[in-house]
Amino acid sequence: MRSPHDHDGSGSGGESPTGTPGEYGTVTTAVPARLDRLPWSRWHWTIVIGLGTVWILDGFEVTIVGNMAARLTEEGSGLDVTAAQVTGIAAALYVAGACSGALFFGWLTDRFGRKKLFMVTLGVYLVATALTAFSFETWWFFLFRFFTGFGIGGEYAAINSAIDELIPSHYRGRVDLVINGSFWLGAIGGSLLSLVLLDPDLFAKDVGWRLAFGFGVVFGLVILLVRRNVPESPRWQYIHGRGQNAEKLVSGVEEDIRRQTGKELPAPAGEITIHQRKAVGFGLIAKTVFSTYRRRAVLGLSLFVGQAFLYNAITFGFGAILATFYDVPSGNVGYFFAVIAAGNFVGPLLLGKLFDTVGRRIMISGTYLLSGLLLFGTAYLFGHGHLTANTLTACWAVVLFFASAGASSAYLTVSEVLPMETRAMSIAFFYAVGTAVGGISGPLIFSKLTESGVVGDTTLAFQIGAGLMCAAGLVAAALAVPAERRSLEDIATPLSAVEHADA
Repeated sequence: MRSPHDHDGSGSGGESPTGTPGEYGTVTTAVPARLDRLPWSRWHWTIVIGLGTVWILDGFEVTIVGNMAARLTEEGSGLDVTAAQVTGIAAALYVAGACSGALFFGWLTDRFGRKKLFMVTLGVYLVATALTAFSFETWWFFLFRFFTGFGIGGEYAAINSAIDELIPSHYRGRVDLVINGSFWLGAIGGSLLSLVLLDPDLFAKDVGWRLAFGFGVVFGLVILLVRRNVPESPRWQYIHGRGQNAEKLVSGVEEDIRRQTGKELPAPAGEITIHQRKAVGFGLIAKTVFSTYRRRAVLGLSLFVGQAFLYNAITFGFGAILATFYDVPSGNVGYFFAVIAAGNFVGPLLLGKLFDTVGRRIMISGTYLLSGLLLFGTAYLFGHGHLTANTLTACWAVVLFFASAGASSAYLTVSEVLPMETRAMSIAFFYAVGTAVGGISGPLIFSKLTESGVVGDTTLAFQIGAGLMCAAGLVAAALAVPAERRSLEDIATPLSAVEHADA
């Protein structure tokens, strides 16, 4: 960024934008620096609540399906489906939909803005979930599991972009981790609710699981109302010819904070001059990511592959493991899953601050390596018959305490280490590729391994997941970017910046 001027506005050193969509010029702005130097406020809580609640919904959705796998296979459920189809094919289709949705909506997010797309993607999710509840044939269930994932996948790109562009640099790491980790609050809720909805004494076998999807729709509608208050990213607005909108938003937030604190804000750290543009082509995005930032691309891909296999292949098949090896009734799976879900949420909650203080490199590599080593230990104990359903759950809770923080940091990493104009599309790409490797192949492979009932097969799956997490941790130790407490523009210069464009 350039040195700060005496004023706190924009427009010096270039053409002042009109803020009218479709009109573009060259503009100098302090908006990124003004956002980064803000103290934490009620406005930031609005962002956290508006954007974080959808991960709770996602966790609720995925967990409900995982816990109801055994129930759906029972006679009288209303569907003719096997456990392997639910944990394998249905899970793979959900992930395939998420990958497709991430790429499609990621491109639209960079082109049309963060807010429009995180409203649209939530709408897609709501419709698909509602239609899933009315499944009358297996193909219908599979089809709308795909479209449910399609909507959720689009959320990843739009929301992670918005989080990092709205949250001050001193808090960005912990907030990003906690919001992504809030998925597991939904998982806890889904686990506990499944205990009630899958109780045959309370609900018929073909009714309880449908009501579960209905709860997801109601929750999603509430989130849709809350999310209306989350603003568009001022960083996106400035690059796309909406400078006046960005100025109005940031000035309003600053004034509110001055009234709340009774103090003046410090001067912004600097300004940046950019050429405004409508969109960035795929060719430039690809060149930027895979040529200019190829080391960071390797880092992002490694982190996503490691965590995607661990979670999509193993964690979401946990109910099948309990039923196969420990004869845990389908109605009791929720208790066990609630425990490991709690470990998943507490990890980012307690470790998140360290990503902003100790630093990205140590914390990202450390959480990946430690979770991988602990999983190797769990695989050894499981393979030698030393674990019960309770102790296996305890081991998984400890493993996932660290793995969850690491997995959330994958989204944080890809979002903050690449230029502004490529952010949503990059998140979408790395999520899609990493998840396709671990999230589509994983459930298909793992369902076969656990379905065999052979201890050695499941032990092998644990070891593969552990190995990939350790490998990603080693890559992070070598390539992680020290992004803590730095502005996004300092970590990766926007492609629209005059300095970058003239280079």
